[in-house]
Amino acid sequence: MEFARTQYMEKLINKKDNGRVKIITGIRRCGKSYLLFELYTKYLLDNGISADQIIHLALDEFSNAKYRNPVELDKYVREKIVDKTKQYYVMIDEIQFVTEIRNPYLDDKNTKLGFIDVIIGLMKIKNVDVYVTGSNSKMLSTDILTQFRDRGDDIRVYPLSFAEFIEAYEGNERNAWLDYYTYGGMPYVLKLQSHEEKSQYLRDLFQRTYLKDVLERHNIQNDAMILDDLLDIVASSIGSLTNPTKLSNTFLSEKKIRINSTTIDNYLGFFAEAFLISKAKRYNVKGRKYMQSPVKYYYTDVGLRNAKLGFRQQEETHIMENVLYCDLIRRGYDVDVGVVEQNIKTDEGKKIRKQLEVDFVVNRGEQRYYIQSALLIVNPEKREQEIASLIRIPDSFGKIVVVRDYIKPWKDNNGILYIGVEQFLLDENAIML
Repeated sequence: MEFARTQYMEKLINKKDNGRVKIITGIRRCGKSYLLFELYTKYLLDNGISADQIIHLALDEFSNAKYRNPVELDKYVREKIVDKTKQYYVMIDEIQFVTEIRNPYLDDKNTKLGFIDVIIGLMKIKNVDVYVTGSNSKMLSTDILTQFRDRGDDIRVYPLSFAEFIEAYEGNERNAWLDYYTYGGMPYVLKLQSHEEKSQYLRDLFQRTYLKDVLERHNIQNDAMILDDLLDIVASSIGSLTNPTKLSNTFLSEKKIRINSTTIDNYLGFFAEAFLISKAKRYNVKGRKYMQSPVKYYYTDVGLRNAKLGFRQQEETHIMENVLYCDLIRRGYDVDVGVVEQNIKTDEGKKIRKQLEVDFVVNRGEQRYYIQSALLIVNPEKREQEIASLIRIPDSFGKIVVVRDYIKPWKDNNGILYIGVEQFLLDENAIML
């Protein structure tokens, strides 16, 4: 079973030999290694590059543990670059495994060497094109791009989109959405047959990979259960507004555990750095400003979210919202949670301000769209409820309601587009209908 990963291949091909390091980031096991070591390597071989010009090194493999030392890593790669007349392609997988060490060539104990020094050195070799993958955004996106001063290209890889998933799906196509919103888009899941196999694989990823990585990277020894519980709470509340203070209160009331909001905020940041969750800020549409709190959190993959909860909370409405958020981010949009304020009078004649929610305010350059995720619109009253915020937005940008049903896209008298979730996910141009 092969996944073309066309979106990412096009980016790699366009950036080939551009003199910049290609930094391929994303949650572990989402297909970064496959993209680089299999798909892109095949492309190079098919286009005249010989095997000895391609240098592969996977640092998460135990057999390569020696090269987690930056000095040994640099030595290994340079020994492979033997012909100045050939172009070499250096591909280092999971670069964050490289350990920072004291510079052995200097007496100053505070002078360190790390993977950044290795990569910068390799970039200075004229016949070398460098590619690295990694699973920590703070380490790779922030630190590397700052050090390289606009000499790095960040290519974010996501789990399979629904469009990629359905291309490889071997069952009845009408069941594809059911499987996708249940088990998500981690590529290996498609190779498994039974619910038990898929469930076990996704749970193991959580405990043995993601949670373990966060605990080890941040040297957390006593709060492992708290982090585990926090992931459960976030998984249970996708699509709901929250903040660290509210989560702190939840721990106190439900778990009888006292943990301050600053610590929770830090832990949420660790999960986001590992690409496990994403935070969507609230944006006041009429006031044109961000609201600091509360916010929404979404899981990078709904299968991981569902497995974390033992597949016990399968609310399709919230899962669908999570899927839409991830797909919009994957397409390159900036996505916020929208708020439209409305002044109304109560039955007693008192004026109050009511906040109506827009699920997503979607921006890319000069493009903007307002999107509502609505599982069902069974009658006119339900439809009016779903579009109440959209019809009060005083601009002409596109407004969309995505529904669960498989329908023919149509627009109402307000110019609002109604479209089924499967059509929306399969056709990236549907947002512009």
